[in-house]
Amino acid sequence: MAKPLLDNLDKKIISLLADNAREPYLEIARVCGVSGAAIHTRMLRLQTAGVVTGSQLMIDAPKAGYDTCAFMGFFLGDPTRYDEGISGLKEIPEVVECHLTTGKYDMFIKLYAHNNEHLLQVLRDKIQPLGIASTETTIILQESFKRSLPVKNDVEDDKNDTKKKSSKK
Repeated sequence: MAKPLLDNLDKKIISLLADNAREPYLEIARVCGVSGAAIHTRMLRLQTAGVVTGSQLMIDAPKAGYDTCAFMGFFLGDPTRYDEGISGLKEIPEVVECHLTTGKYDMFIKLYAHNNEHLLQVLRDKIQPLGIASTETTIILQESFKRSLPVKNDVEDDKNDTKKKSSKK
């Protein structure tokens, strides 16, 4: 499948919405110097192409009562059971991300728990029955930052490249 090409207006729209997904299209249109209808049309095209997959409500986990965040690497007893493992993990609400990986682990997940006791209960009662041979868990002490993937327009990229080159001289 061919990758969709983004022009500078697409990149500007995505960049603005990544900073604030609740920004009204009319405000984005004003910043971009186009009509609100143009922004609406572009967003529909980006969504249809799968470049933009929606917007998401972000929850502050500790304020919602989830004080423990952990990353967990899995070693599957039978690596051919990826699909079963993924299906089972989707049923565990505490698991918020799941990745198939190369390297040390077969799978890697991110999950939230109310506390370490809850984390142990999720691991013992929900994860281990999925055919997991063993796990390695890393508890996150603090999230330093989280951001969306940056998408910059070609003009901004050219300016930054020029600045970098001139500062090296």
